This record gives sequence, structure tokens and C-alpha cells, in this order.
Amino acid sequence: MSPTASTSTPTTPVPINERTVLALSNVTKSYPGTPPVHAIRGLDLDIRAGELVAIVGPSGSGKSTLLHVIGTLDRATSGTVSVAGYDVDDLNDKQLSSLRSRHIGFVFQQFFLLAGETALDNVADGLLYTGMALSHRRVLAKQALDQVGLAHRMSHEATKLSGGERQRVAIARALIGSPDIILADEPTGNLDSKSGEDVVRLIENLNADGTTIVVITHDHEIAARFPRRVSLLDGRIVEDTRLVETGGMQ
Repeated sequence: MSPTASTSTPTTPVPINERTVLALSNVTKSYPGTPPVHAIRGLDLDIRAGELVAIVGPSGSGKSTLLHVIGTLDRATSGTVSVAGYDVDDLNDKQLSSLRSRHIGFVFQQFFLLAGETALDNVADGLLYTGMALSHRRVLAKQALDQVGLAHRMSHEATKLSGGERQRVAIARALIGSPDIILADEPTGNLDSKSGEDVVRLIENLNADGTTIVVITHDHEIAARFPRRVSLLDGRIVEDTRLVETGGMQ
């Protein structure tokens, strides 16, 4: 995406609930084959600003596919996906890249940090495709590292930090652009129990400060700690604790 990519995002969002940052309506995702694989089946889901949500389910339940669809990394086969007020189906690939860079932060199990770069510059790379000057990106990166308690490690080579520190660098990278929503895919999957606990606590603290976070996990103990849990099985939502609490889905 070019430095002027900000002009490629539509200026008029699709009108949805002003407190909704993510909305899926009757979404399906199928992959061709004999027989075809139906990874997501008629799924409805909305995430409101300020929520901390665990999406949980066994292997093959559709968690990874859902992450790719809500993160706009893959398009739904049918249904409607809206992110930060934009109908994803209305956007071309360049516009989707712009949407991701400005409205979605990603945290992955594997960290995906660049060897040879400091923690500061790995975080600054989170805004690489916005066209922002490096000096400004580094200022914001320092602030993000401070948010995750790593300002004192910003000059260290990121890939030589401990696993827990590397995941916090990855979280800082996701935070740097102040996205509408952060998607975390098994963020404790490569960590020991203490480092994993530290990361979960950090996620809870960031949410307490107002950050909207969705965590994809197979760990029911982690999911049980979060205010809202969405359980998947065979590509369908089988439980949503918010709906249960408000008298909806049972």
C-alpha cells in the first residue's frame, strides 16, 4: 500500500450501531473440495466498543477461519461483515489493507518479530504502511511499549528478549495505531505458565483502560476469566454468554 493509501478507505461508513466495532450477519465461509468444507455456518456476532471477548472451541471448530474473516484477511463466502462501520464486501484489496492498518491490531501466537531490529522499531513497524515518518512512529512506539511495561527494553533486539517480553512487544505493535479492535490468536500458546499469566493480566488491564480485545483460544481457563465468552462448534456459535445474560441464546 502506498503512503497515500489513507485516501483509499471510503469516507462514509456503513451505518451500524455506534458502539459496535465488529458486526457479522449470517456469515458463511466454505472451501471448495469433494465434499466442500463448511468452516463457518450462518454465524451472527457483534463486538461492542470496550468489550473483552474470548472465542473458544476445539480444534476444527472454526476459530481460525473466523479470525481470518473478522480480521479481513479472508473474505466470507456469504453474509455481511462490518468493521469499524465499513462493510467489508464494499472494499477492494487495497482498501482492505488500509482498513486493517488503521482499525485492527493483530497479536499472533508466533510473535512475528523481525530479527536484528530493536523492540522499538518492531513496534514502529506496526505503522509502516501508513506513510507516517519514522521519527513519529518511534514516538508512538515508545508510548505503546510503556503501556505494556517494556519502555526499559525498547533498545534491546526484540528476538533476544524472553518469550513473555516478545509477546508484549507484539501487543505493543498491535496497540500503536490505537485500533478499534485487537484480535489476539492464542496469545499465550508459546509461553510458559507464568509468562502466559502475565500476558492475560496485561490483556485484562488494557481492556480496563478501554481497549476492545477479542482473544481466540482453546484454553477454557483463560476464556472463563473474560467478561464474555463465545463458544464455537462445527462453525456455529453454540453459546454466547452475553446473550445468555440478556435472555437471548441458551
